[in-house]
Amino acid sequence: MPSVSWYRGEIARVSDRAELDAFVKQHSGLPGPRANLELAQAMAEEASEAVLLEFASAPRAGLDSNDPAVFPLVCGIVGLGRMTAEGSEAHWERLRECANDPCWRIREAVAMALQRVGLARFAALIHHTRSWRQGTPLEQRALAAGLCEPALLELPDQAREALTALDEITRSLLARGDRRSADVRILRQGLGYCWSVAVAALPSEGWDLLAGWALCTDPDVRWIIIENLKKKRLERLDTLRLVTIRASLE
Repeated sequence: MPSVSWYRGEIARVSDRAELDAFVKQHSGLPGPRANLELAQAMAEEASEAVLLEFASAPRAGLDSNDPAVFPLVCGIVGLGRMTAEGSEAHWERLRECANDPCWRIREAVAMALQRVGLARFAALIHHTRSWRQGTPLEQRALAAGLCEPALLELPDQAREALTALDEITRSLLARGDRRSADVRILRQGLGYCWSVAVAALPSEGWDLLAGWALCTDPDVRWIIIENLKKKRLERLDTLRLVTIRASLE
């Protein structure tokens, strides 16, 4: 797969919007198991704001996750992350709306956009998504995935904020009456790896939170903790602590 810089050069040479749309679809990697994320990042960085806004506002209804037609929209949503990272406050509601989309590639694009914002304006990301912590399961999942990017959690204060968000989201799961819904299942799967990323970033506080949740008898929470304890990053971090928490689940 060519690099982001290669795609940026190709994008810079395309001036016609229709030609760019065709280029993005042609190189999307779809249908297929892995979309061309290098191209999505290159589009977010190189395409004009006008093009990105047009792509991000395209109709979403009925789009299949494996259809190349979904990829310009993916690129546009990641581009909203770039514009927000640069200081725009106009796209938060669009990102939140797209976080609830039935198409999982569109939801992933929202998480990628949030990561872009977090790298440049972490405080703004926290401020504008605080209500997402008590939002729909898909909003919560987008936020968890957006925050739990290792590059965002190198500073202790930022890792601590991610742990706090995960703690609030996990606690809200206990109050949900729609546990069997597909959206809650998607949230649960996201939490099944996000905790391990945040704990690895700030183990001095993360292990204690994880150990506390391991004492919870709720079956969904237990599943989340068990899945995180399977992650190699935690085994490499502190095998003894991992074994101790695992034993408390038995």
